Amino acid sequence: MIIVMQRQATETQINSVISYIRERGLHEHISRGEERTIIGAVGDERVFEPRELEALAGVEKAMRVLQDWRIISRETKAEDTVITVRGQQLGGNHHQLVASVTNSQLPENINIFIDPFFQAASPYTPPSQPRTNMQQQIAIAHKAGKSVWLRIRDVRQLEPALQAEADIIYLGGELMSNRTLLNEVGCLNIPVVLCKDKHHQVDDWLIAAEHIALKGNHHLMLGEAGTLSLERNAPYRLDVEAIVKARKITHLPIVANISHLAHAYMDSTTLMQIAQAAGAHIIIY
Repeated sequence: MIIVMQRQATETQINSVISYIRERGLHEHISRGEERTIIGAVGDERVFEPRELEALAGVEKAMRVLQDWRIISRETKAEDTVITVRGQQLGGNHHQLVASVTNSQLPENINIFIDPFFQAASPYTPPSQPRTNMQQQIAIAHKAGKSVWLRIRDVRQLEPALQAEADIIYLGGELMSNRTLLNEVGCLNIPVVLCKDKHHQVDDWLIAAEHIALKGNHHLMLGEAGTLSLERNAPYRLDVEAIVKARKITHLPIVANISHLAHAYMDSTTLMQIAQAAGAHIIIY
């Protein structure tokens, strides 16, 4: 349930609405804008009707939420969320580039994306030493004042990533259905990118993001890294429609990871322009 308070609503009236919500077994999510305060009633909203809330002092209107995502929806917060990492703002009217790197030779003057836990498909490929390389890369980037986006591939890799002082945790699409991991990162106070997999629909993506937000971590970004394509030599393409839809119905920053999407007929420069036109705030290339 979304409750929009009147422009002149007092703090006492806002607290009264919150108390009413809690008495019915729900809990609140508050978004304070420049003109109005919006309260999201999280839980089984069937316990009351919108007119009951509209009868409370200071309430302008109350609306049922039909989607399974509420905290991250624009009905709850109309303004774009802006997340600040190492002095850089992500989201809103701010745009950033992040370089995907695979070795210790880091690009200058730009944030980096690393995937230290990647393992080759072949069982005969020697395993990497992710922790040592990861710590070196993060130390070098931090010395240059740059942020590090670190991809984890298992819930057991979360603690090493935090100990290495990664600035942003990136969850690949294969982890989107891992409820245990979503709950873990939801309890953290660190920015998280939730990436959808190639077969996921936008609704699945947003529901998974809502699980994280519901646990209390609102430093949340949505990541798009490619969906299935009909092109024989390029099995994945940038899901432009997903980015556009997510921008319209959520207030979260959008990350487009194009680092593995370029091919002979779609180079990185073109992909970057398409991602920007679709509304992506951050591009990993």
